[in-house]
Formats: sequence, C-alpha cells, structure tokens
Amino acid sequence: MDKESIGTQYEPVAEIGEGAYGKVYKARDLKNGGRFVALKRVRVQTEEEGMPLSTIREVAVLRQLEAFEHPNVVRLFDVCTVSRTDRETKLTLVFEHVDQDLTTYLEKAPDPGVPPETIKDMMYQLLQGLDFLHSHRVVHRDLKPQNILVTSGGQIKLADFGLARIYSFQMALTSVVVTLWYRAPEVLLQSSYATPVDLWSVGCIFAEMFRRRPLFRGNSDVDQLGKIFDVVGVPSAEDWPQEVALPQSAFTPRPPKPIEDLVPDMDEQGRALLMQFLAFNPSRRISAFAALTHPYFQNVDSDSKNVYAAQPIPSNKPTMEERTA
Repeated sequence: MDKESIGTQYEPVAEIGEGAYGKVYKARDLKNGGRFVALKRVRVQTEEEGMPLSTIREVAVLRQLEAFEHPNVVRLFDVCTVSRTDRETKLTLVFEHVDQDLTTYLEKAPDPGVPPETIKDMMYQLLQGLDFLHSHRVVHRDLKPQNILVTSGGQIKLADFGLARIYSFQMALTSVVVTLWYRAPEVLLQSSYATPVDLWSVGCIFAEMFRRRPLFRGNSDVDQLGKIFDVVGVPSAEDWPQEVALPQSAFTPRPPKPIEDLVPDMDEQGRALLMQFLAFNPSRRISAFAALTHPYFQNVDSDSKNVYAAQPIPSNKPTMEERTA
C-alpha cells in the first residue's frame, strides 16, 4: 500500500487480512502517538454526481455511532478518500485495531475450551453491542466469529457492521466466497429481513463457542437450509414466508434434533436461550434487548451489566416496545 495515498498520518506496517471487502492493513497513526489502527480500503462505484448517496449515508451513520464510543463496538477513527475516477472511488476506513477475532480466540483456548462463565460474559457483551446497533436502526447483516473482535482483556467488539451497502460494489469485483454458515433462513430464502437476522447469527455463534466448531456448515443456500432443518426441523407451512420462490415442500419433513445432543456442555437456561435465537420465524426470534434480560444472564458480572447502562438512547430512536418486538 502506498503510504502517500492516504496522506502522512497513517503508516502501514503489515497486511493483516483479505476478505470479500478487500485488503486490511495494520498501520501506525503518526498523529496520535503511533497507536495501531486497522485500514480497510473499499472501492465504491462512482455515479454521475459523484459518490452514491447510499454510501454517504452509510458512512454518516458510522460516524454518528462513533460519537457514543460504545465499549462493545469497534471504533471508527477516520474516513479518507484515496482516489476517484469516473468508475470508482477508493475509500480507506480507519478503525481501532484489535489483535484477534473470536475465531482465533476459540482456536487458541486450551482443552476443554472456553469456560462456560467466560462464554456467558462474552455473549452478554456481544448482545450489548448488538442492542446498541439495533437501537440506532443498524443491522449488521454479516455477523460471524471473524468480525467479532476480542481484546487481550476479554472485551468483545463488533466490527464490519453497517457496511453491507458500502461493500456491495467491492464484493462484485472479488471472487472471495462469503460464508453462509451464520446466515438466517430468511436471508437464504431471499425473503425480506431486518434486525432478527443478526440474532440468528448470534445463536450460531453461541453454539459454536461451546462446540468449538460451526453448528451449520452448508456449501450452498439450499444445502445450508437443509443443514438448518436437520437441527430445528422443517418449519410449518404457516411459518414459511409467502413471497419466496423455494417451496416448503422442497424439503423432506423431519423432526428437530434434541438440542442437548448438539451442545451437551451448555446449561438448561443457555439451551432455552439458544432455541429462541434459532427460531425459524423471525417474528418469534428473541431480540438483543430481550435476550439481555434472559435468566441465562442472571449471574453475569455486574461490571459487564453496567458498562453501558448509563448511556441514554436519543429520543428519536426506537422505543423499548419497538426493540423488544
């Protein structure tokens, strides 16, 4: 990466990843004591009037969220326009740098895995970050262990949220396969979707933290649905979305598997919560806000519960009733 291309403030140190959204670099922020940051370069399609309004709005939302400095959301420090042509504009998003993601954290955990109380605390933090995003009408859309960051002190930080529309052009230019394993059934069926898609992903991640391997490992949309139905059973006709091309009859009826067989080390309250995350019908899926008050979390450390409780939600944001709906 050309140092001059993003000005004199950021000095790239190493390439630390490449995904569907392009390359990610670790860099030093020379104007802020040499702290490490993560640089994500994104290509956006240029329209006649310049950058698409949708991209401008998405970046504006990210900048507004940054003002809250939520402890469970990765910080966005800066947005730089690198270059612009008639066809595309290159942006560099400058994020807080965290050394490991949840995938790495789970892989490094010694046998028999992450202690159940640690999983509970991390799940609580994850849901606090997600409730914050949802309360500001931001749907993550691509929640998975690779974009849940874990600091050396065990703090959870959500990354890559709100970027789906910014990245749509970039993804069209790459051949990187985006994992289906954490996608909600309504996304796989190409039905309409909203915040509940993220709670399905949370359920998949919750199970994986105990299992140390993904819960559903499909290799196509239909195969992924089949893997899901092997566990939760084929849903009823009344729960099947009306507007989708794939009929319920395409899947052989099968009963759900006992959840205790899938996550034998999870306690009874945890399994009850997991089943509320994995409700096929999104209207029956538990919200992040409601999940935070589930009995599973009654013994969570008070410091975790209070870490963001003092931050008021602006009056123009969803009401409590909207968030629990």
